[in-house]
Amino acid sequence: MISKAIHNQKHNIINQSVIALIMVILVSVSCYFFSAFIGYKVVAFILLMTVSILAMLFEIVPVLLAATLSALIWNFFFIQPIYTFHISNSEDMLMFLMYFLVAFVNTVLTVKIKKMEKKARDKEEKEKTIKLYNTLLNSLSHELRTPISTIIGSADMLLEYDAKLTSENRKSLLSEIEIAGLKLNDQVENLLNMSRLESGILQLKLDWCDVNEQIRLVIQNHFLSNPRILFEEEENFPICKLDIGILEQILINLIRNALLYTADNCTVTISIQVKEEVLLLSVADNGKGIPSEHLPEIFDKFYRVPNTITGGTGLGLSIVKGFVEAQNGTIAVKNTIPNGLKFDIFVPVEITYVNQLKNE
Repeated sequence: MISKAIHNQKHNIINQSVIALIMVILVSVSCYFFSAFIGYKVVAFILLMTVSILAMLFEIVPVLLAATLSALIWNFFFIQPIYTFHISNSEDMLMFLMYFLVAFVNTVLTVKIKKMEKKARDKEEKEKTIKLYNTLLNSLSHELRTPISTIIGSADMLLEYDAKLTSENRKSLLSEIEIAGLKLNDQVENLLNMSRLESGILQLKLDWCDVNEQIRLVIQNHFLSNPRILFEEEENFPICKLDIGILEQILINLIRNALLYTADNCTVTISIQVKEEVLLLSVADNGKGIPSEHLPEIFDKFYRVPNTITGGTGLGLSIVKGFVEAQNGTIAVKNTIPNGLKFDIFVPVEITYVNQLKNE
């Protein structure tokens, strides 16, 4: 691995050196044709500018080579007597030495400035990463501890007081364990999904899907058929070819987000449409919505709208956006009238109808 990196670095330096030398030669040739009009002092300035530009783009070795070549070309083709490296005039000799010095100093300083800027960017990126890491840890310490504590506490009650518990008590404790387990599973899924998105290893697994059926299963399996969630099936809806797992994760995160940040008397409405082989999935609530100035930021990792309740890791909507874009889709969010928030997801899909699918 290290030898490969060294090989790539050497190859990159060679390529930069070739480009830098060609640039100096091209500029020198251009100046040569106009040397009678601009004079050799102006040529020196133009060559120095060329070396300065190269110093901002390339590594130090290619730029030093370019600076050396430009000085030799300026001496050989522009300083009297031309076509020789001999300099008869002491003033020209001083200028040539100054050119050499300025070209090299300029190259070294520019490269050092680039390294300092890179170091500053790396430090800023590191501080940002540490801040995000701490935010995630603080969030997880609460979000994971709560369902784990619920599961352990309920399990202890079942074990220690089994004989004294009524069937209703057992049913209630088991329900709490199930709810906490689902919540814990969702948090772990979010972490794994974010890892997949950031590592770039996400691979789509396209399959034919009954979208109506899939939405029903998500509501039933992950939200225990919560009465706050409303979904009206679309009759004669086409079968769509998409990644069923990704669709499920998008729905889970959007529904969970809506349930978490709206009051208990609010509802979450899911609707679907398809037009010109684009699936439109909408998830809307009738809560308070959020201030419009915060809408562009709600898909950022760990972002929380100010003055909202605590809860969640701040990854859900970021994961939704990542999954949608992985399918070449787009997501939009807006406040609805008279109140509430609505997410619209547009994903290009291949469609067919049941009769057609049977014949394929």
